[in-house]
Amino acid sequence: MPIPVKILYEAVTALNRSIFLMASLLMFVIVPVMLFAVVSRYVFNSPSSWAMELATLVFGPYFLLAGPHLLHERGHVSLDLVQHAVGPKVRRILEIINYPIIIAFCVILLFYAVPFARQALEYGETSYSSWNPPIWPIKLFVPLALVLLGLQATVEWLRLIFDPCALTEDHPDHGIAS
Repeated sequence: MPIPVKILYEAVTALNRSIFLMASLLMFVIVPVMLFAVVSRYVFNSPSSWAMELATLVFGPYFLLAGPHLLHERGHVSLDLVQHAVGPKVRRILEIINYPIIIAFCVILLFYAVPFARQALEYGETSYSSWNPPIWPIKLFVPLALVLLGLQATVEWLRLIFDPCALTEDHPDHGIAS
């Protein structure tokens, strides 16, 4: 693999791994809030007006920011039956076709997500619930996550193109789990 591609691959992957690790800390907010919501509702018969909404709002960025790292870890839903039924060369071709589709998906969604996030920011959008928290910060995570996912898909695609062993089980970075 050419040195610039390797450096770019490692930088984007490290960035997404770091963001994922920071986003995973949001579970330390989500779990206690959900626990509070359940206990207050079912034990004390006093449901909160904010707990479930807060958990939902915090889960959004967690979910969005985990996606790019999950793509690197090959954790997204895939057609494992097809991948295991074909040889490494066909698998490689399928993956080389797959990543530009993911990149195109990110670009198309980004085209719509940026105005959506910008409008939410300009209006100071809130949830219009009884608690009424601002939701515009959460909507800013959509374009950010799309950029990160598109970057990760791009470097994974470049790695496949330039590294002929990228999909083999003995590759140091990835293997297809059996």
